[in-house]
Amino acid sequence: MKVLILNGHQPYEFGKGELNAAFANKAREFFEARGDEVRLTKVSDGYDVDEEVENHSWADLVFMQFPVNWMGVPWSFKKYMDEVYTAGMDGRLTVGDGRTPEAPKANYGMGGTLAGTKYMISTTLNAPAESLDDPSEPFFEGMSLDDLLRPVHLNAKFFAMEPLPTFGAFDVMKNAEVEKDFARFDAHLKTTFAAAQAA
Repeated sequence: MKVLILNGHQPYEFGKGELNAAFANKAREFFEARGDEVRLTKVSDGYDVDEEVENHSWADLVFMQFPVNWMGVPWSFKKYMDEVYTAGMDGRLTVGDGRTPEAPKANYGMGGTLAGTKYMISTTLNAPAESLDDPSEPFFEGMSLDDLLRPVHLNAKFFAMEPLPTFGAFDVMKNAEVEKDFARFDAHLKTTFAAAQAA
């Protein structure tokens, strides 16, 4: 399998990015141990737009690692998406927005060229797991992690990529349980890719 890992962390004074880098490196080690070919882009270090478009076309799996910042991806990762995905609308990642002159109101978002490519989101959050999936919690009001990440999922769907189960490491700033999170992450990868291989 050909794996593109995107480390979308943006370093800040309060968060240097060590945890997201550790998850990205653990993912690389996992895939390389399987014999997969891996490319890793650390977005905040800079990138070549056309090379990243090619990386997406090349990959069987796009693995996105990032912290949730203000209910979305960090600004540098959003900039990456804006630049790389817009460049890929020339037919390399999608044929326009999926609509045709014959049906100008139908099939918006269905022009992607990456059918068969999988993607996985792995994210870190300050929010505790208990704040999600619980209608009695007043902020998220029952939302799941995937509900919160819906724009990222829709971006991937725009290019016809198919989702694999999302991983979340919660409460990482105030009540971090890093070793437990690493163990859950390892189990998540093993379970997901054993199931994918069996399918």
